[in-house]
Amino acid sequence: MLKATDTRPDPVANVRSALTAAGAQDTVRLFEEKVPTAAAAAAVLGCEVAAITNSLVFELDGEPLLILASGAAKVDTALVAAQVGTGKIRRATPDFVLKHTGQEVGGVAPVGHPQKLRTILDTSLQEHLVLWAGAGDHNSMFSISYEELARITDAEPLQVR
Repeated sequence: MLKATDTRPDPVANVRSALTAAGAQDTVRLFEEKVPTAAAAAAVLGCEVAAITNSLVFELDGEPLLILASGAAKVDTALVAAQVGTGKIRRATPDFVLKHTGQEVGGVAPVGHPQKLRTILDTSLQEHLVLWAGAGDHNSMFSISYEELARITDAEPLQVR
């Protein structure tokens, strides 16, 4: 819901719309408690931290780069840069993330952004039948398969660690 002083669209509604538009199931679950980290989400969902899909925004030549990484992974930006043949990849600031995704750090979803983002998908996530990803805010997640996530994000599969 929009607050009276908030002019941004509801990020969870944007994620739901993006899932539906992509032909994916709307599996968004809302939680009373915040789940802003992979560990917090895994504890609430009763799954492995590695099955949580972190949506991490980086900056590459002034443009956003979304890396969908396992919650158990620490992204090796030098490895990713070498694989995609680019310069240095930097962690984006919270303001940069909000500007390009419409979502706050800790609640960024793989979809539902104002514009399509270049996206990389951690190949280690293939090890899990069900993945959980942020759904636009700190209190929501959605479930999806690796194949479906790759399809709806048009992500480039890469080893990120």
